Amino acid sequence: MMETRSLDQVNAEIAQVQQELADVHGTQTEVYARIVGYYRAVRNWNKGKSDEFKLRKMFTLEASNRFDGNTTTATSAVKEEKKEAVKADAVVASNEIASYELFVRKTCPNCPPVKAYMANINLAGKMIDVDTKEGLDEAALKGVFAAPTVIVYNAEGKEVARGHNVEELTAIFEPAVALA
Repeated sequence: MMETRSLDQVNAEIAQVQQELADVHGTQTEVYARIVGYYRAVRNWNKGKSDEFKLRKMFTLEASNRFDGNTTTATSAVKEEKKEAVKADAVVASNEIASYELFVRKTCPNCPPVKAYMANINLAGKMIDVDTKEGLDEAALKGVFAAPTVIVYNAEGKEVARGHNVEELTAIFEPAVALA
């Protein structure tokens, strides 16, 4: 048989539990992030790198307004991105290449060399900043999960290759050099 408690007893128990919860203290969480090629505790970073870390944005498909809430779709998009990255290994005939899109971020350490490389390519193209809402939407729509990413299109507007660094782009745009 259940014990019957008065309303005052229940309120006293609730007050006691609330008081105990107010006195709960957790432990500090150690956050590790990549800095200059290796992982290190963020609390040990110098002021400049700590400030830079606070400005970082994590690009996620879920945060995009293009995400429909279906994780299967997101997983498929990630798998498709990996398949597309393999295209960079394939040699693309120069007559198939008509234009490109370059997805970049202001704080991306790998973007400047890719920007410089693409500036020397005699090809119509546009740069898309994924730090803007429009750029992030465009990246989500095209399955771009990393910056820099260069998507190469043929004359019909069909994607023929993707590259994420100068080596991959060299394999796309200069196949004779890449094979040597």
